[in-house]
Amino acid sequence: MKSLVSIHDFTKEEILRIMELAADFEADPNQRLLYGKVVASLFFEPSTRTRLSFESAINRLGGRVIGFSDAQATSVSKGETLNDTIRTVSNYCDMIVMRHPVEGAARYASEVAKVPVVNAGDGSNQHPSQTLLDLYSIKKTQGRLDNINIMMVGDLKYGRTVHSLLQALSHFRAQFTFVSPKELQMPMEYKTFLYECGIPYYETTDIMERINEADIVYMTRIQRERFSDTMEYERVKNSYILKNSMLENTKDGMRILHPLPRVNEIDRSVDANPKAYYFEQTQNGVYTRMAIMSYLLGVKK
Repeated sequence: MKSLVSIHDFTKEEILRIMELAADFEADPNQRLLYGKVVASLFFEPSTRTRLSFESAINRLGGRVIGFSDAQATSVSKGETLNDTIRTVSNYCDMIVMRHPVEGAARYASEVAKVPVVNAGDGSNQHPSQTLLDLYSIKKTQGRLDNINIMMVGDLKYGRTVHSLLQALSHFRAQFTFVSPKELQMPMEYKTFLYECGIPYYETTDIMERINEADIVYMTRIQRERFSDTMEYERVKNSYILKNSMLENTKDGMRILHPLPRVNEIDRSVDANPKAYYFEQTQNGVYTRMAIMSYLLGVKK
């Protein structure tokens, strides 16, 4: 039994296999490979795209969904532990998809569950299914994963999507530019990881400094819910707002990704720019999550 809690749970070969399966599902999205299977969707934290794309993927695969999107409507509100919730729910399903605000919760769930667990985001730690759909989006727009020049912008301290994506791209010798306020810089553990892999990175507070070199500009939201100090959030919330004028001299093939939701870090006028790819990116999430679940359940190796 294999779970997907961290992007490190998949080898480079498995990542590439997921890319192949996602392309297969994009070409034919209605394959009833999960007919007779039940997937539990446990969202202890709010979600739109991740939850609905997983549930769309399950339905397209012919499976059934049980679960919740509000933990306060469950026995958790009565004091039930995560251990008891997971051990109980794993009796009712063939797979658990879980989002939780506590870092490490998904790993713990995978250790007590009787079925595979897919981490749909645990605090500011990991979001591996988002990473795989990001990789699929990069491959579709750039025609490759190797030697991508990627600029990551915004909340790099708490942004679990950039943490997972950084580690996945280490397999493909990417070049990184980190753009953030000093308060929200990429944590040292991830920079140390790149250093140990022999992968270069550049750190700046100025988005314009290297944007013209980027193949991918990966924007992120300044996450208000991660701040205990409201004043600190107010100070940094408008640090970066991507506008069309900033894209004039960027590469023709450059594409803008964003895990969404956005607040104001991408101006609405950019939506019509051919370099904007974030809404297509959400559609790629359905095909990629179909691939992940099919692979983990062994119905399509």
